Amino acid sequence: MSHLDRIVIDPEVVHGRPVIRGTRMRVSDVLALLAAGADEAEILEDYPYLSGEDVTACLEYAAAQVDHTILIAS
Repeated sequence: MSHLDRIVIDPEVVHGRPVIRGTRMRVSDVLALLAAGADEAEILEDYPYLSGEDVTACLEYAAAQVDHTILIAS
């Protein structure tokens, strides 16, 4: 089951960067926290308006962004 419906891009919210629906929390902020070693429980404790599904959605969004076809012109 996809959680990507939790991620939205709105030019009126944080300059159009991907955020978790209904918040101003950027996907990149959640990913930076995870990369710095925070686990899901820590993130949810520090940001009680987020859910575990939101954290999963951020990871799913990031994975989708790096999994794209690369065309090489010859």
